[in-house]
Amino acid sequence: MSENPPLYAAQEPVFPRRVSGKFRNLKWWIMAITLGIYYLTPWIRWDRGPSLPDQAVLIDMAHRRFYFFWIEIWSHEFYFVAGLLIMAGLGLFLFTSALGRVWCGYTCPQTVWTDLFILVERWIEGDRNARVRLYNAKWTLKKWHLRITKWVVWLLIAVATGGAWVFYFADAPTLLNQLATLSAHPVAYGTIAVLTATTFVFGGFMREQVCIYMCPWPRIQAAMMDPDTLTIGYRDWRGEPRGKQRVEGAGDCIDCMACVNVCPMGIDIRDGQQMECITCGLCIDACDDVMDKIGKPRGLIDYLALSDETAERAGKPPKAIWKHVFRPRTILYTVLWSLIGVGLVYALFVRTDIELTVSPVRNPTFIVQSDGAIRNVYEVRLRNKLGESRQFHLSLSSDEILRIDVDGTDGRLTFDVPANATQLKRVYMTARATDPAARAANTPVRIWVEDISSTERAYRDTTFNGKVSQ
Repeated sequence: MSENPPLYAAQEPVFPRRVSGKFRNLKWWIMAITLGIYYLTPWIRWDRGPSLPDQAVLIDMAHRRFYFFWIEIWSHEFYFVAGLLIMAGLGLFLFTSALGRVWCGYTCPQTVWTDLFILVERWIEGDRNARVRLYNAKWTLKKWHLRITKWVVWLLIAVATGGAWVFYFADAPTLLNQLATLSAHPVAYGTIAVLTATTFVFGGFMREQVCIYMCPWPRIQAAMMDPDTLTIGYRDWRGEPRGKQRVEGAGDCIDCMACVNVCPMGIDIRDGQQMECITCGLCIDACDDVMDKIGKPRGLIDYLALSDETAERAGKPPKAIWKHVFRPRTILYTVLWSLIGVGLVYALFVRTDIELTVSPVRNPTFIVQSDGAIRNVYEVRLRNKLGESRQFHLSLSSDEILRIDVDGTDGRLTFDVPANATQLKRVYMTARATDPAARAANTPVRIWVEDISSTERAYRDTTFNGKVSQ
């Protein structure tokens, strides 16, 4: 044997057999729900007023905004997206520490689309034995017909997958019309082509290779699990030695290979914990079905915790499931996840509909006018997040005497800001030569903006630089 074995093993074709049971039914429901959400969400309408898009979920890259039903996230509020990503990571840690790789087995896009592609394959080519025979058969007209039919259906699913993705970034009905009339932007066609190719290849041909070699999570998951984690395992103390029922001293496992034949990863769970296992539960359904037929109790293969092995070998009952699920690690993840969620909800409700940012112009730091007055220049961005034009009034507060002017307004401090827009104003702040602010190194100043209609206010703190500061 080589001292340096290859890190990549050539793919062995896997032909999962059809199985029925509670875990298979759960996977069907999850597949239907997740695919339904993915394909249908861009077509849901949501009335936000005449000046805003009516698509319920939209990532508007041109205007740098994200719409999610009644929630509108602007580009400067990216911390909401960051918070959601952190929650997603903690949620993944939580479920993995409690139930192993349930994300991989039930809701991972690779798993969902692979399930769909296998369903099409089984529908066209038959169940496991028929597909194995077809795979080993010579390339006849029938084989070409079945393969091409399957590939065409796969390709249609892949095109629909890529097409659905681009609808999240533009108005779906408009973009669909543009795609059909070949008038859409080349980026749209390029994105659809890339996602079509990846879906077709990953879901149809690479399948388990993506999980084993491309996805990092199988190698990370071990750090999230401990002996109390509920994961799929084989009760070898009950199943071994394997043999026919009529053999004296044989265990419950009759070595029927049902658990192997239904596994989408092509592994034998009886060999123990393996990186390739995605804990989809199909081997449990297959084994339970066999146990029912031979009159043995279910659970030879089941969700179990390694910490229960000693007790079960001694014939004692395992710990209650809730004791495995609710333990210090999972409670900590839940608390952290909840705190971040509460924080995001709080930030969402306390944010204002008007905002401003103040950027002092520091080149030069100040200007000395002909009468000796000191002037500072600021760039003030006013953001109106409402669906209608509003009048904003600008003012300042300070312990010193300062005058404020807005460029191009003829001395007026009230002006219109269009709906859902940001307006840049150049603001001048002036101190007379005899005022203390003109001679101080810096003077704290607070700039206010007020919505005339709602009287809602916002402010930003800055400083006024006097002549001494240079």
